[in-house]
Amino acid sequence: MPLRDDDPTVIDGYVLQDRLGSGGMGIVYLARSASGRLVAIKLVHAQYCDDDEFRSRFRQEVAAARRVSGAFTTPVVDADPEATRPWMATLYVPGPTLSDLVREEGPLSGAAIRGLALGLVEALRDIHRAGVVHRDLKPANVLMAEDGPRVIDFGISRAADNLQLTVTGRVIGTPPFMSPEQLRSPRDVTNASDVFSLGSLLVYAASGHSPFKAESPYLAGYQVMFEAPKLDAVPEPLRSIAGRCLDKDPTARPDLAELHRLFLELPTSPEAGPVSTEAAPVPSDRPTDHGRTEGGQADTTTANDRPARDRPTHEPRAKRRAGRQLILVGLGAALTVTALSAALLAYVSAEDSATPSATDTAVDYRSVSLPKGWQPWRTPLRNDTGFPSEYVATGYKEPGCLTDGTDLYCGGTGFVVAKVDAGTGRMGWRHGTLPQTSHPIGVRDGLAFVYAEPDTTHRRLVALDTRTGKQRWARSISATDAPYLYDGGILTLAPDHRELVAYSTAGKELWRSSVPDSVHCVPTVLGDDPYELCWTGDDFLDTRPFELVRLDPDDGTRQELAALTKKSLALGAVDGRPLFLKAQTTEEVYQAGYERPYNAFLRVDPDTGKTTRIPLERALRGSATLVDGVVYFVRTNGSVTAVSATSGKELWQRSTDMENLSAPVVSAARDEIYFANRFGRLLALEQTTGGELWRTDALDDPGDIAAEALPRVLLVDDAIVAVAGDTAFSVSPDEPKARPSTSAAGD
Repeated sequence: MPLRDDDPTVIDGYVLQDRLGSGGMGIVYLARSASGRLVAIKLVHAQYCDDDEFRSRFRQEVAAARRVSGAFTTPVVDADPEATRPWMATLYVPGPTLSDLVREEGPLSGAAIRGLALGLVEALRDIHRAGVVHRDLKPANVLMAEDGPRVIDFGISRAADNLQLTVTGRVIGTPPFMSPEQLRSPRDVTNASDVFSLGSLLVYAASGHSPFKAESPYLAGYQVMFEAPKLDAVPEPLRSIAGRCLDKDPTARPDLAELHRLFLELPTSPEAGPVSTEAAPVPSDRPTDHGRTEGGQADTTTANDRPARDRPTHEPRAKRRAGRQLILVGLGAALTVTALSAALLAYVSAEDSATPSATDTAVDYRSVSLPKGWQPWRTPLRNDTGFPSEYVATGYKEPGCLTDGTDLYCGGTGFVVAKVDAGTGRMGWRHGTLPQTSHPIGVRDGLAFVYAEPDTTHRRLVALDTRTGKQRWARSISATDAPYLYDGGILTLAPDHRELVAYSTAGKELWRSSVPDSVHCVPTVLGDDPYELCWTGDDFLDTRPFELVRLDPDDGTRQELAALTKKSLALGAVDGRPLFLKAQTTEEVYQAGYERPYNAFLRVDPDTGKTTRIPLERALRGSATLVDGVVYFVRTNGSVTAVSATSGKELWQRSTDMENLSAPVVSAARDEIYFANRFGRLLALEQTTGGELWRTDALDDPGDIAAEALPRVLLVDDAIVAVAGDTAFSVSPDEPKARPSTSAAGD
C-alpha cells in the first residue's frame, strides 16, 4: 500500500517506502536503511504515546524480541521505545500472512501443511528457550516466506523477568486461538498455552476455519473453554495430533519434542489434503488483521515459561479471578466486551466453581524454578562458635540475608557473615573474628560487601570474594551512615562526614564530593542513581526539612534539585524519577506503636528539580515499600494497602490479621506477594487483587530474638527464603507448608 499524506517519510534515518499494514496499536511500514537493508517498522499510534502502561508493554516487547532468534522468527534490528512515537524495526520478510494465504488460495495440504507444522514447532522451541511464551499465535501472526514460516508480533508475550502489564479487568489475545487458561487466568499461561494455539492454527491452515467457530469472539471464547473443537474437516493423522494439542488440560498436551516427531511423519502427498479443498472465507469469529498488522515483522514481548500449576493449599486462581470483567484485546483489533461478554463470564464463573478443570487441581512440580538441589531447609543464624556472651549481646539485632541470585549471604545476632547454599541451607565460608563486626550490605560483581567495626568510632567497608570469603579490599567510612550500591559503584560518607566518596566495586576511588560548610549530608540511592539528602542545623535529618541533591555518577558534581518537607520519606524511583512520601503531620510523637499518616507522593524530576505532588485517595499509615511502580503500605496490625505510585490511586486493601509483617517481596513470574512475620509465619497475596492465596504456621522455635528482630523475605529463583528471629528457612511457593523436620541444615 502506498504511503499516505499524513505518514512520515523518515523514521530515525530509515526511509519509508510503503505501508505494510495497520492495526489497533500501530502502523507497519516497509523501510530501507542507509545501507540498503529492507526492514519492517512498527510505529505506535499517536494516541498511545502518553499511555504509561502501553509504553511499558512496548518497552518489554522490544527487550523480549531481542532475546528471541531463530530460523522461523524475525530478528529486531533497531528500536526506540522512548521516542515521542515509539517504534521498532525488524528484518523484512517478504510473503503473505497465513490468514491472507488461506483466504486467497484455500487450505494447505500435503508438504505445505507438514512444512508449516515443523517450522512453527521450531519457532516455538526458540521462543520458549528464550524464556518467552508468545500468547498470540494466530494466522495473522505467521508470515509465509519462501523458506518457511516466520512467527511475528510478540507484543503481548510474557517472560519470567517482566513487569506485570495485563491490567485488572483485561485479557489480551484473539479468542478463537487462545487457550482455556489464557481466557480464565491470563497471567498464568505457560508454554502449553502456545501448544494449544498451535493446534488451533494448524486446524485453520488445514480446513480454512478455526476449531472454535462461532458468531462472535465471546462465544468462541466460551467454546474454547467448555466445548470440543470442530475437527471434521481436518484429515488424519493431523486431526489426532491437533486434538491432543487442543486438550483443555495443559498437562495433557504434547510437548514440542513429541510434536516434532509426530509432524515428521505427516504425509507429503497432495492426496493427504483436507476433506474440503474449497477456499474458506475469513470466519466471522476472528478479527481481521490486514497485511502485517501491528508488528508486521514484529518481535516479542515476554512471557512466563512455567507450566500451569495450582496450589493445593488455597483456592484455585481461576475461581478468584472469574468475577472480573473480560476485555479481549487483539493486536489487530480491540474488542471491548459488552453485556454479552459479561454474561458469558458469569456463566464461566458458575461452571468453574462447580467443576474445576484439571488445571485447577493438578500440581506440576516443574512450575517453579528452584536453586540447584533445592529442598525445604532451615538454618540457624546464631552464636555457635564460643564467642563471649558480651559480644553476642552487642551483635546485630537485625539478622538477614542477601542474594546474588544463586547463593545467600547471611548475618545475624552473635553471628558472622556466612555464605549459605540457597538450595540446601548448608553453610559455606564464614567471615569475621567477632560477631558484631560483620553485617551484609550488598552483593555485586562477585563480591559481598560487609561492615567491619573495630570500635564504636570507626567502621570499615569490606569486600569479600563470594567464592572464598577472602577479603579483597577495605575502606574507612562513616561510623553512623550506611553505604549504598548504585549503578556504577558504591556511595559512602567519609569518616569525617565532610565528603561523599564513590568507589568502584573493585575498590578504586571514583570521585569525592565535598559537603558544603554548615551543612549535613547523608548518601542515598534512588533507583540506581546516587543522591544525597542535606540539611542545615544540628538536628537529625528526620526532624528538619531537607534538600535533595543529585550527584553525577561520573564525577560527583552536585545539583540541588528540590526542597522537601520535614518527615518526607524516600521510597526509590519510578521511571528514573525520585519518589517520596509526604507526611500528613510532622509532629513529634513519642508513643510506642505510633504510625505516621502520609497523604501524598512527591515525584521529583531529576533534570529540573520540579516536584509534582500526587495526592493519595486517603491518608495511609505503615511501613511503605516501592516495588515495580506500586507502593505497599504494611501496618503492624497486618493491614496491607497497594497504591499506584504514578497516580496515587488505591489498588486494593487487605486485612490479614498477621501482625508485624516484613516488607513485601513480589514474584513477577507468579503475580504473588510474599511476607514473613516475626515468628516465621509466611503469607502470600495475589498481586492484582490482594486476595489471600495461602499462609503457613509459625516456626516452632525461631530463636530468642524473634520478638524484637524484624522479619525478612526474599526470592532466589522462585524459592522463598525468609529470616525470622535468628533462623533462616526456605520453602517452595507450590508447597509452602512443606518444611524440614530438623532445625539445621548442617555445615
